[in-house]
Amino acid sequence: MRRLTANEMYNEGFIEGIEPGGLIDKGEIKLLICYLLKKTDRSMSKTRINEIMQEKAIANYFEVNQAISELLKSGRITSDIVDEDEIITLVPAYRFEIETIEQSLPRSVREKAVAGALRLYARDKSENENVVEIEKTDFGYNVTFAICDGGIEMMRLTVFVADEGQAQTVKNNFLEDPAGLYSDIIASLTIE
Repeated sequence: MRRLTANEMYNEGFIEGIEPGGLIDKGEIKLLICYLLKKTDRSMSKTRINEIMQEKAIANYFEVNQAISELLKSGRITSDIVDEDEIITLVPAYRFEIETIEQSLPRSVREKAVAGALRLYARDKSENENVVEIEKTDFGYNVTFAICDGGIEMMRLTVFVADEGQAQTVKNNFLEDPAGLYSDIIASLTIE
């Protein structure tokens, strides 16, 4: 059995968790971060950028953080601390430069990154507009959902689950699509 060289081990560590077609070149990772900020047209937390890259298996966590550091040093992005999280903003002057070179990134990578960001923004909106409470009981957990629309509570539902892990799963699944759950329940109750 052949042993890996130090360089091969280094490279193996930095491609771990990256799907085929993902990014290993730091220049491309920097470009994708800037593209993501431009395309979503909003600032994004460093944590959120990493969530997108890891969830979609686009780039290695350490390479993403190093790319962010290099972008900060070059002045292409700025950062502010808000609620103990580093918020990254694309410098407006760099937006035009991104438009001219963004096509050098694989289309599939660009689309996965933007889709991941939009899904997480939708999740944030869902968490802000809807309420999920988990309450421990003597026999398990009650998970209570309140589906709201414009400040109006449309429905409140409590379900019992056996353990905390199941409660978290139910909460997460609810927050993925509360409107879909509401629609399914209404359809089930109103179909004759």
